[in-house]
Parts: sequence; structure tokens; C-alpha cells
Amino acid sequence: MICDAFEEFAAALPRAGALAGLDLGTKTIGVAVSDGMRHVASPLETIKRKKFTQDAEALIAILNARSICGLVLGLPRNMDGSEGPRAQSTRAFARNLTRLWEGPVGFWDERLSTVAAERALLEADTSRARRAEVIDHVAAGYILQGALDRLSYLET
Repeated sequence: MICDAFEEFAAALPRAGALAGLDLGTKTIGVAVSDGMRHVASPLETIKRKKFTQDAEALIAILNARSICGLVLGLPRNMDGSEGPRAQSTRAFARNLTRLWEGPVGFWDERLSTVAAERALLEADTSRARRAEVIDHVAAGYILQGALDRLSYLET
């Protein structure tokens, strides 16, 4: 089930249970997960992209192993808010994934998430090589944390 409005996504979720956040790139997929109470997002891993079926298998294995009940995909909007080819590609990925996984899928504006992740890693004095390894799943953590914060606001 794909939810275009975030409020619709929030309504489709069970009251508790972990969520996953994705930062979809052309070469990698950054994955982050939340705790069951949905307070904290933690970067988990980066999946090297191959073909959709292989990417989906790797992703679904993570979702099932961690009992994920909802998925937040970073939607790469242009700086003016419009959607370009990368956003269309993300929506296509979501459509294809929902044929294989039944949980609700929501979108979160990911503008500047990679910039924020890069800044945090620089402040932590992370080496260039290590930043290259972790940037995608750290960005997924930023995406998921933003969504978790919005969910907690909607519940109050």
C-alpha cells in the first residue's frame, strides 16, 4: 500500500512496531531502522544495487528479519519542490516493491539529507574512506528520523 500523503501513511501503521527508512541511490540503497516504539532511527547498512529483484530480495530479508511494519522512502524532490526523474524512479521502485511486500510505504522529502549526513560525519571527524562507506545509510537515518518526528507530532 503506497501512501502519498504522510497522514495517510501514519493512519495505515499499527500503533507500535519498527519502521525502516531508505535512501535510494542509483548505485546503493541506504537502510535505517527504528526501535519498536518509533523514537530513534539507527543507520543499518548499505545495499549495493544490482537488479531490482536482487535489491528487493536483500531489502525484504532485512524487513522480515526485523519485523518492520512500515517503510519510509526518501523522495528526492528538486529544490523548488517539483519532482524530477529521480523522484519518478523512487515512486516506480515503491510500486514494484509493494508487489512483493505488503506493509505501508510512505514518502519523505529527502532534500539535503545527504548534505546533513555528510556534515554530521565531518563533525565526527570521520575519514573520507569511512564517509564513503556509511553516507547512504546515515542519510537513510536522517530521512527516517524526520519521519519519526513527524509521526510523534501527529499522535499528539
